[in-house]
Amino acid sequence: MKRRLELNDQAGINVSRNFRSLVVEADGYENLSFGEKDCRNYIDKVRRLRLGTGDADAIQNYFVRMQKQNSQFYYVMDLDDESRLQNVFWADARSRAAYEYFGEVITFDTTYLTNKYDMPFAPFVGVNHHGQSILLGCALLSNEDTETFTWLFKTWLECMQGRAPNAIITDQDRAMKNSIEVVFPKARHRWCLWHIMKKVPEKLGRHSDYESIKTLLHDIVYDSWSKSDFVEKWEKMVGYYELQDNEWLKGLFHERNRWVPVYVRDTFWAGMSTTQRSESMNSFFDGYVNSKTTLKQFVEQYDNALKDKIEKENLADFNSFNATIACVSHFGFESQFQNAFTNAKFKDFQAEVASLMYCHTLFERSEGLISIFSVTENKKVFNKTQDIVFKVFLNEKDFELQCTCCLFEFKGILCRHILCVLTLTGKAESVPPGYILSRWRKDIRRRHTLIKCGFDHSARNPGLQRVNKACDAFYEVASTRINTEDDLSKVINWIERLKIELPCKNSSSKIVEQDGYVQNHMTRILDPLPTRCKGRPPSTRKTSKVDRIVKNKIARKKTQKRTQKSKTDQSQEEHEQTYSQTSGIVDNLAPFNPNKEYTNEENPDMQFDRGMPPYE
Repeated sequence: MKRRLELNDQAGINVSRNFRSLVVEADGYENLSFGEKDCRNYIDKVRRLRLGTGDADAIQNYFVRMQKQNSQFYYVMDLDDESRLQNVFWADARSRAAYEYFGEVITFDTTYLTNKYDMPFAPFVGVNHHGQSILLGCALLSNEDTETFTWLFKTWLECMQGRAPNAIITDQDRAMKNSIEVVFPKARHRWCLWHIMKKVPEKLGRHSDYESIKTLLHDIVYDSWSKSDFVEKWEKMVGYYELQDNEWLKGLFHERNRWVPVYVRDTFWAGMSTTQRSESMNSFFDGYVNSKTTLKQFVEQYDNALKDKIEKENLADFNSFNATIACVSHFGFESQFQNAFTNAKFKDFQAEVASLMYCHTLFERSEGLISIFSVTENKKVFNKTQDIVFKVFLNEKDFELQCTCCLFEFKGILCRHILCVLTLTGKAESVPPGYILSRWRKDIRRRHTLIKCGFDHSARNPGLQRVNKACDAFYEVASTRINTEDDLSKVINWIERLKIELPCKNSSSKIVEQDGYVQNHMTRILDPLPTRCKGRPPSTRKTSKVDRIVKNKIARKKTQKRTQKSKTDQSQEEHEQTYSQTSGIVDNLAPFNPNKEYTNEENPDMQFDRGMPPYE
């Protein structure tokens, strides 16, 4: 039973549920020789043995051990003047390597509490080649002010070799905004649209015309076809409903370039539109950690949660290579994307192919080298169909295409309107390689997939550690030093000489595993003091007033159902007896920047007012 308690504890099952399962198995409390308190004491003792005494010391020992297993493991512990832990940041070697491929767009969110010190878990989250959330580093913070965020962003930037993201999504936190402007001055900073629209009932709910305002605001935000169209509609709404003095609306309009879809669609966001990527990563840790989780418990559960995330990515890789999705058309470009994209991204592209039936294309005019086409799409908006006209610009000389819907700029997937033009002009056999983003390809061997994580006990194998270090060194040479064919020949000749100089050991020779030894003379770090962060309650998630109302209604309905069921069961027992039932690999490609490809300063004819809302 002791072994089962330990395993359940490592799996994130709390002591109460752990003990109740033992009671059920033993067929009653009287058949157990110990109580729940004994279980709790035993688990606490095991945790101390497993992770050491003291949360701050335990997390420091964990980091040192991880760094010894892989020198690319990165961590920073921020201490106050009394050597008490304030903030901590870490990124495993796999996350750092993944950033090379998926670091152009990130989301950052701190609304998730995960331990008894009320230190928000702050993950940096990106999107991998399957469209899945991927962790790119994380932190536990004791405060949420400008100084703390500035420290964190600088630390994360140093961890990622000084390479800043092109775009970042956060909530409306002013301290975050200030820090991003300092640390990432060139990054496009976008606010989470979902968080903003969620505040509408709270900010405008008392207005007598609230329902009309809510519907109109939704239409203005999501269905504005150009910036001028948005401004015109917004001003009409504010004037008609006399909302000129509403400070919330005034602030949103002033910062409209940070959240309104029509203002941000010209930037590559990898399909992300909100911080829900971070929140989905946060929710992924639900079941592993809770508001009472200590730091030393968290770091161990972090490994368990990360393992599941990596297994899902590995499964998606396997399926993309071994399961082919059939084409829905005879167009050559569909087969081209079928062979190149992962299954998830090919499905996104295939949705655009399937929507060709709703589009009608007409050639409008030529302006120099640019041919302009009008594509009318019969689109469904709020259960109503309407015809929306998009403009597609084609430079036949350089084979460059651009659409006013900006789906490619926003998501990296060619839109149905561009595909319509390709079919009309007889160019449906294939598209230029620049339109097949390397970040969505399945035929690239990405370095992060070769790196073992801290949860993998094989990482403690000295032989495998030597292999990993050699791979890191070889990768650095291959990615930064080989610029010509002559360089490549030198490296290959050098490797051939090494094969002769270094004897080849028998692969069956036994390698003795050794656990990493953590030095005992490290600086002693004190546990952090419990803190209360800005408005974050000591629970697993921050909930709005609307969420609480809905949750209470659902709870009341469930209670009523249980009461009604209880009465029914009681009545049935009086009349009848009831019974219960149980029952192909290519070389690494440099990340493609779609924005750079479409910055056509040499051809001013290509500049136009992008007038359609993006695919949010």
